[in-house]
Amino acid sequence: MNPPEEYINHNVVEPGQGVSNIDNNKLQFSSNGIGESNSLDKVRDILFGNQIREVDKRFARIEERLINELVNVRDETRKRLDALESYIRQEVDSLTERLKKEQLERDTVVRSLLEDQKNINLSLENKIAQLDEQTINRQRELREHILNQSKNLQDDLQQKYEEILNILKRETQELQKEKTDRSKLAALFSELAMRLNSDTKS
Repeated sequence: MNPPEEYINHNVVEPGQGVSNIDNNKLQFSSNGIGESNSLDKVRDILFGNQIREVDKRFARIEERLINELVNVRDETRKRLDALESYIRQEVDSLTERLKKEQLERDTVVRSLLEDQKNINLSLENKIAQLDEQTINRQRELREHILNQSKNLQDDLQQKYEEILNILKRETQELQKEKTDRSKLAALFSELAMRLNSDTKS
């Protein structure tokens, strides 16, 4: 990892040290027979070792802090998800319980309505039976009344008939009696006339 530019500039150019000194150091390392790669590593370690280690520490701290933040976010997310799941479960349970309660209430209302309808049907059947019985009783009473009226009328007619017959008999007897009296009166007049004739002749 490349160090920040400020650290490079700070270590490369020290107060009182020029560029030529660094070049001389590089030349001296080369002249002593040290390999190029080892020289670069040592130079890098000399120039940037502390800064690189400090940067690594900072990155390590940042990484640790990021890990901690991620763990905290994960825990917080899990807590929130658990809370959300618990809330949703409670809401679903509450909704289910309310639906069950409403279903029970509807069933109770339906049973009550069915019971009321049954009672109404029974009441209507009883009223219809009572009306049928009353109609039968009224018809029987009406027939009896008509029969009584008819019998009374027949009795009245019979009585009137008998009265008329009696009247006719009396009138007939009176007429016959008057006819008899007239015959007697005619015979008496005839006898009287004969006597008068005989008196006149003598």
